[in-house]
Amino acid sequence: MRIVLGVTGGIAAYKSAELLRILQERGLEVQVVMTRSAREFITPLTFAALSGRKVITEMYAEPGGGDANLDSAIEHTAVAQSIDALVIAPATANVIAKVAHGIADDFLTTLCLATKAPILVAPAMNVNMWENPATQENLVVLRARGVRVVDPDEGYLACGMTGVGRLASLESIAQGVFDTLGLREDLKDETVLVTAGRTEEALDAVRYLSNRSSGRMGYALARSAWRRGARVILVSGPADREPPAGVVVERVRSAEDMCEAVLQHLEEASVVLMAAAVSDFRPAGVPAQKIKKIEGFSTLRLEPTPDILSEIAIRRREDQLIAGFAAETDHVLENAFSKLRAKRLDLIVANDVTREGAGFEVDTNIVTLLWPDGRQKSLEKMHKHDVADRVLDEVVELRKARGRAKVVRDKPSHTGTRK
Repeated sequence: MRIVLGVTGGIAAYKSAELLRILQERGLEVQVVMTRSAREFITPLTFAALSGRKVITEMYAEPGGGDANLDSAIEHTAVAQSIDALVIAPATANVIAKVAHGIADDFLTTLCLATKAPILVAPAMNVNMWENPATQENLVVLRARGVRVVDPDEGYLACGMTGVGRLASLESIAQGVFDTLGLREDLKDETVLVTAGRTEEALDAVRYLSNRSSGRMGYALARSAWRRGARVILVSGPADREPPAGVVVERVRSAEDMCEAVLQHLEEASVVLMAAAVSDFRPAGVPAQKIKKIEGFSTLRLEPTPDILSEIAIRRREDQLIAGFAAETDHVLENAFSKLRAKRLDLIVANDVTREGAGFEVDTNIVTLLWPDGRQKSLEKMHKHDVADRVLDEVVELRKARGRAKVVRDKPSHTGTRK
């Protein structure tokens, strides 16, 4: 995800360098835009070195000055259309007033008018400027327009006064950015292992047996888990997706390859989401050469592939949460419940791949969530990214429930006989 970090002229501008680092740690691509006043407090070179990108400082690039993308009078429009959020930290009273009243006299304020991305401002200024009715009225205007305001803290100010006006903590600002982008933190202490894509089982030197899985559901789970703060390990068979940024990717081809990779990473995972479409069978013997058409097949002998979920069930720790997927064509719920119990899963996601808008090679899915105690929850048709978030919502709840249960089990007993 790409954001703009707008830096305006105030003593708190130096803190923006650390904010940049925090945002980058979550995998965000940050383009820094500085006002002329900001350059009086910190140099563009600092932000360029940290971000790895040229810092935008003027509405128009100097003639022949470097990055060709900036040698355009409409660069603010290009940036405005390509970002997911605009963050101004610190935001001075002057810039807040300009944005509130639609004044566009430099790159940053013009960008505020040109973008449809959500805007977040973190004010920092003298206490009297903060309390001035003009500033407060401007903030009312911005909030009414949907701008997120991270209010400043109270404390000792650079001007020597004490009061409200200190730039809010960088953690508070970063959390505001994450909330704006939908980057939740409810999985930040988890390592999530996701399998995705199909597997391919060699038939001869050039052919293979496989299925129609595109990997979209598994990749959506990996992306959503990462956005919610998890460390994500994606074990992916062939897929038509690019892996999400920020995740650890291990590519495999066959069911046996996938089994080995999953078991290799199982010990470090706290949550396992088995969304791959793994082949159940493979040819019993694979010739080293291509089988010629004239030879044909009188019989194709198959043998079962490794049962990855059964292997996990044998090796899993008590504190691990394991969720599986069941792509079915008939008796969907019965087959899914059977798999749920046989593999000792904590949750299974069942879907009928014959339904329109569900299953393979589409961006949507229609699923039913099932639990070992017999509970079930059917979801309407939705984008697979939304399905992923709904599944992860249930993962979070299951983790919380386990945490509460552990507290109860560990609570010391006070039922001893009083002497």
